[in-house]
Amino acid sequence: MLTIRKTTEKDLDTLLSIYAKARLFMKENGNANQWASKNWPPEELLRQDISEGNSYVCLSDGRIVGTFYFISGKDIEPTYRTIYDGAWTDDSAYGVIHRIASDGTVRGIGQFCMEWAFEQCHHLRIDTHPDNKVMQNLLKKSGFVRCGTIYVTEDPYPRFAYEKVEPSHFPL
Repeated sequence: MLTIRKTTEKDLDTLLSIYAKARLFMKENGNANQWASKNWPPEELLRQDISEGNSYVCLSDGRIVGTFYFISGKDIEPTYRTIYDGAWTDDSAYGVIHRIASDGTVRGIGQFCMEWAFEQCHHLRIDTHPDNKVMQNLLKKSGFVRCGTIYVTEDPYPRFAYEKVEPSHFPL
């Protein structure tokens, strides 16, 4: 059984291991530039995520098998304020998922984490590197719609921006 809980400081070594595996997986699957080229995410950012209460782990029978960053609110992601070659479908408060990764031992972790986040707010935004075909396929399968392109501060590569909004969330 899969469950989600907030990350604690004692989970940090497990997170570092999961992200190391994720970087290797990305590199082996044609996505060497998103995380691997800069050893992303850095430990200090993970510590900040944990201390601010925005880091989560996914557990399978009590064992950490995945992790992600989640926050929700109005206009919470500065890099999402400007979108190119498209537009967001809804301007209301939203949730953001970043740094989603699994240790590769249990299938469906990414989808489970995204479904959990969607249940929290019913309006999600997420972005991914153009080379991250695995994530793009997962987003499409999970009901996300590509809305355009955004840019992050960490590197010069564009990111495909996606959004998922509960149908009843739209005004009539």
